[in-house]
Amino acid sequence: MTKHETEITADPKVPTIEITREFDATPERVFNAHVDPELYAQWTGPRASNTKITRWDVRTGGEWAFSGEGGGETYSFFGSFHEVRPNERIVWTFTYEGDPDGVFLETLTFERLEGGRTRLRVLSVTQDFETRDGMLASGMDIGVNEGYEKLDEMLEAQSKEEA
Repeated sequence: MTKHETEITADPKVPTIEITREFDATPERVFNAHVDPELYAQWTGPRASNTKITRWDVRTGGEWAFSGEGGGETYSFFGSFHEVRPNERIVWTFTYEGDPDGVFLETLTFERLEGGRTRLRVLSVTQDFETRDGMLASGMDIGVNEGYEKLDEMLEAQSKEEA
């Protein structure tokens, strides 16, 4: 399995976070891992946490919520799906329950690459630099990196099962 690096950047002029990551799987499979609640719960977040989906209505206008438990703490997130375009794009809000005013609007784009691969781009926009910087300082990079590693492992296992 190829180890792909996750690029996380913060724009110094606009309160955004951009995440870019490649996967050795088709956009259909990477997209499905984002919209199937059982699959999403398996890979999202750090390795030391367990994710429980509490609401998951994947459609334009739907809503979602999940909680994670790890290290003796529970943290919860919620949001709504603004656009779901199969295998191409998801636009959703992403809110940490502990900071309900710190809403992020995220656009996930699934770009088809040669060789049955995918480039995932996530653009997160929030209202101010304080909220953005708080998210960056929260350890979100650990959850993103470890989550995408788990997603790689899950996609590889799926490929082996299909072979």
